[in-house]
Amino acid sequence: MADTDLTSTILKYTDRHLGFPLLSHLANLESFKQDDVNKAMYELAKGTSMVDFALQLHQQAYPGQAAPADLENKRQKILAENERLAKDTEAVLNVIEDPTVANSLKQDKAQNLHWLEENYKLTLDQIKALYEYGYFHYNAGNYGDASSYLYHFRVLSTDPVLTVSSHWGKLASDILTGEWDRALEELKLLRDLIDTSRPDQGGHEAILERRTWLLHWSLFVWFNHPEGREGLVEMFLSPAYLNTIQTTCWWLLRYLVAALITTRRSSRVYVIQSSSGAANAGMPSSTKLTPSAALQEVTKILQQESHRIDNDPILSFLRELYVNFDFDAAQQELRKAQTVAANDFFISEHADDFVESARFLVSEAYCRIHKRVDIADLSKRLNMSKEEGEKWIVNLVRDTRADAKIDFKEGMVHMNQSQLAVYQSVIEKTRGFTFRSAAMGQAMDRKAHPISANSGNDSRGAGSGGRGGARGGRGGRGGGGRSGGDRNATSTATQGQNNASEQAAVPQQEPIAA
Repeated sequence: MADTDLTSTILKYTDRHLGFPLLSHLANLESFKQDDVNKAMYELAKGTSMVDFALQLHQQAYPGQAAPADLENKRQKILAENERLAKDTEAVLNVIEDPTVANSLKQDKAQNLHWLEENYKLTLDQIKALYEYGYFHYNAGNYGDASSYLYHFRVLSTDPVLTVSSHWGKLASDILTGEWDRALEELKLLRDLIDTSRPDQGGHEAILERRTWLLHWSLFVWFNHPEGREGLVEMFLSPAYLNTIQTTCWWLLRYLVAALITTRRSSRVYVIQSSSGAANAGMPSSTKLTPSAALQEVTKILQQESHRIDNDPILSFLRELYVNFDFDAAQQELRKAQTVAANDFFISEHADDFVESARFLVSEAYCRIHKRVDIADLSKRLNMSKEEGEKWIVNLVRDTRADAKIDFKEGMVHMNQSQLAVYQSVIEKTRGFTFRSAAMGQAMDRKAHPISANSGNDSRGAGSGGRGGARGGRGGRGGGGRSGGDRNATSTATQGQNNASEQAAVPQQEPIAA
């Protein structure tokens, strides 16, 4: 299990707080020593303002040892910081709680700031204090309050660095509070910010780094939102993010394959978005792929990455089934993949669906190339007993309405195979040509006509997501801060201002501190 677990790899691309659910999941498994997991969690916690939690973890990781003195001293600093920030944000909180303020705000943030300064004496420093107080609550583990403060800050702020940082902070807060609809909305905003960044402001490497971080953070949303797995396929197969996966984080192919397998039997058609400049270049901005076509595209990718995927049973299963057509090897890899799926933090909730769908793929491929199928042999390849295999095949024929007859006396399934029409075969084989040609043409166009450094056609900037604690104070879990969950006074002005908050340059920083 330790050889196939991706927790240590994913932790490098997540925030410190997002690491706690990953390590808590490992604590419930028997593959790792409990003492090692406790020590790892303590190392994460001591870098936050959750002093009580850190002391509890220290006691579990190092029983009988006295707690470090710096943790006790940190508590006093936290209380003082909380009191200071609460005082600094009192004026702006009183203003945004006034319903007349929300009705008076416009889409122009500069105009709003001028109006707030004239009528309520609010300054930029007071608005910035909202960001600091939001990060204070986030670092202290009060994720609901952090999400609210960062949201209100983003509505009023014109600081491009802190605005982008607030996007990352709110995404993490919504993930940790389980607000999956809000997290999905925030994920889409961040993706739009990154995809519309100008390469001349930070370089292509910075954009690649931000996409890598976003791909890892998105896993929390995709595998918890009801429609997340379909969304994962559409995002991961888009040219920009697929290139990122193959360049910097090939291990995420596991989750792409798992999402594709579990949604293989759905009727949804995936809409794969290309970059924002595709339509302007005269190329399609999106293409549609059926689940079968998407699976074929991923199979080609696995052929390209064959030298990397040997240690991942989920990827090896699909390769053996669709590339090598080795049913015996696929059977062995499926047995291993079943264990990996059950222990993976993201896939574990869908492990049963994964195994069921994987068996469907095996039986589909096996029946496609055989006219007579031995039930006992197919059951063995599905890692099932003969009795379980008989029930499985009956349900398969019934659900798929396949043209087949089952003879239980002989223990055989007789398949009546129908040949695909020639024109339909041509359509299926050429379905992805437009999509791949558009991606290649776009890459060639960017190479031939690079964006000038002085270009001012796009007002959006570039840079990596802001580090949430770059300017925020650290604070305690307790404290006398106000609750941010009930402050919705500015919600009516939000719809027109999310786009305005992203019109300046993106900061040259990492996402909230890992």
